[in-house]
Amino acid sequence: MVKYLLFLIARRTRLRKNTVDVVGLGLNATDTVLMVRDFPALGGKERVLSSSIHAGGQVATALVTCQRLGLRTRYIGKVGDDEGGKIQLASLKSEGVDVRYTRVVHATPNQFGHILVDQATGERTVFWDRHPRLTVAPQELVLAAITSARVLHLDGCDVEACLQAARWARRAGVIVVADLDTVYKKVESLFPYIDYLIASTKFLPTLTGQADPFQVLAYIAGEHKMKAPGMTLGRDGALIYQAGRFHYSPGFVVETVDTTGAGDVFHGGFIYGLLAGWPIERILDFSNAMAALNCTALGARGGIKTQAEAEKLMATGARHVNPAYLPKSSRQ
Repeated sequence: MVKYLLFLIARRTRLRKNTVDVVGLGLNATDTVLMVRDFPALGGKERVLSSSIHAGGQVATALVTCQRLGLRTRYIGKVGDDEGGKIQLASLKSEGVDVRYTRVVHATPNQFGHILVDQATGERTVFWDRHPRLTVAPQELVLAAITSARVLHLDGCDVEACLQAARWARRAGVIVVADLDTVYKKVESLFPYIDYLIASTKFLPTLTGQADPFQVLAYIAGEHKMKAPGMTLGRDGALIYQAGRFHYSPGFVVETVDTTGAGDVFHGGFIYGLLAGWPIERILDFSNAMAALNCTALGARGGIKTQAEAEKLMATGARHVNPAYLPKSSRQ
C-alpha cells in the first residue's frame, strides 16, 4: 500500500513538472545586429556604428516574452552545436524556458540572422539562413509535450510537424495561436486547426491575392472556421476579426531604436492576455504596448518589459492611428 501511494505521488509530480502554460514549435535564431547611419546604394560602403550578438527567432522570442510575464513555457525545436546554438540554448535556459524537447544537432550551424538597423528610423533589414538539418519532422514530436500545455504557438516553418502538433492540440482542447510571416509550401493546411492567427501585414494578401485587410480576414474566418484571424501592421498596430466584428488597435509612439522582434514580442503579449481572460481590445492594446517597448532597445529581446510598464504606456502613450484600418462604423 505504501509503495502504491509513493508511486501515485511520484506520477503526479512527474505530470505536474510536465505541465506548462505555453508550448512553442518553431524558429529560433542567433542574430548579429549591425547599426548603420544609412543604407548605402548598391555597390557602396557604410561604416558600422555598432555590432552585437543577440538570441532571437519568432517562436523562441515569443516564449521568452511569456516566461518573463510569469507564464511557464516550453520550446520544441533544434539548435546547432556551434557558438550560435550555444548562445541560443543558454539564453532559453537562463530565462527558465523548458528545453527538454530541444535537440542539439551535431556538426550543424544554428539558424543565423545578419540584421542591419537604420539608426535614424530603427527599421531593420534581415539576411538569414537555416540549415536543413534543423528541420523538425512530425515523428520527432512527443504527444505529451504538446497536450500538457494550455496554448500551442506555431510559426508554420516546419509545416508537417506544425500540422501534427496542431491536430494533437485540437483533439486535446489546447488553444492554437500562430504567427505566420512566410508563405511556406502547404502552410494553408494549418488554417483549420488555428484558433488565433496573427499574421504579418503581407502574409495573407500574398497567400490569397486579396489586398483588402478587412475582406481577407473575413474570408479566412469564414472559409476555415477560424475563431479570430488578424494581422500586425507595424507602427500602425494590429487588426483582428472576431465573432463578426473587426477590432483595430493603433500602435504606440516610442523612441524606436530597433524593430527586430517586435512581432514576436507582440505574440507573447497576445498569448499572455489570452490566458489572462482579457477582452480582445485589451489583449491587442497590451500586445502593441509590449511590442513598442521592445523597439526601444537593440535585439529581438532587448526591450521586453514588465506588465506594469506596458500598462503605463497603455494609459499614457500616444498612438499611431491609421484611419485606413478603422472599421467603417468607426470612421468619421
